[in-house]
Amino acid sequence: MRFYPPLEQARLIRRYKRFLADIETVSGELLTIHCQNTGSMLNCQVEGGQVWFSRSNDPKRKLPGTWEIGETPQGRLFCVNTGRANGLVEEALQAGVITELAGFTALKREVAYGQEKSRIDFRLEYPSGPAYIEVKSVTLGFDGTAVAAFPDAVTQRGAKHLRELAHLARDGIRAVQLYCVNLTGIEAVRPAREIDSAYADALLEAVACGVEVLAYGVRLDHQEMVIDRRLDVLLNG
Repeated sequence: MRFYPPLEQARLIRRYKRFLADIETVSGELLTIHCQNTGSMLNCQVEGGQVWFSRSNDPKRKLPGTWEIGETPQGRLFCVNTGRANGLVEEALQAGVITELAGFTALKREVAYGQEKSRIDFRLEYPSGPAYIEVKSVTLGFDGTAVAAFPDAVTQRGAKHLRELAHLARDGIRAVQLYCVNLTGIEAVRPAREIDSAYADALLEAVACGVEVLAYGVRLDHQEMVIDRRLDVLLNG
């Protein structure tokens, strides 16, 4: 996934009200842009740190741009825009990069399903039957380790999705939790039990029911993002 038009570089002044960020561009322009990330962005945002943003010329938009990439305190790059994760995963699925999910005959996005009235990110069709894929974007990293974690804040919605996947797996339907790690320098992913123990428990319960858990890493710079490798999953941290 290439960024087009090219991203512009700036300095982060502050992020606030979850969805707003004040930045200063290289030319000294002060802007308020959209932050499309509902998480806490723990260990990610650094006031004064480097950011890259996409600028919009749409006159109907209230804000002139969207924060796309940032630099963490550890010097890693991360994708702020969680809305890009599903597009990245679809590209990787179509290219056969996610080998565990290769061989499907059809792909549908945002399909209604489940006992709790959810929508699955992807439903893949195979000759043997469907597979349901839930995607989560991971950006939480830590000093001194190449292991990332999810979530970065308590997520009742995330636990709900795991329950839905577990219901499918109990009924013999293939169900997959896929972590898209939008953070450079990472080799493995674990549940962030110290942040949300209920989510960590729900993940273990889902696995016990037959839910598959996959993690894939992203090659990321200010020009493009590409899923390029499988990562380890450490269920017990």
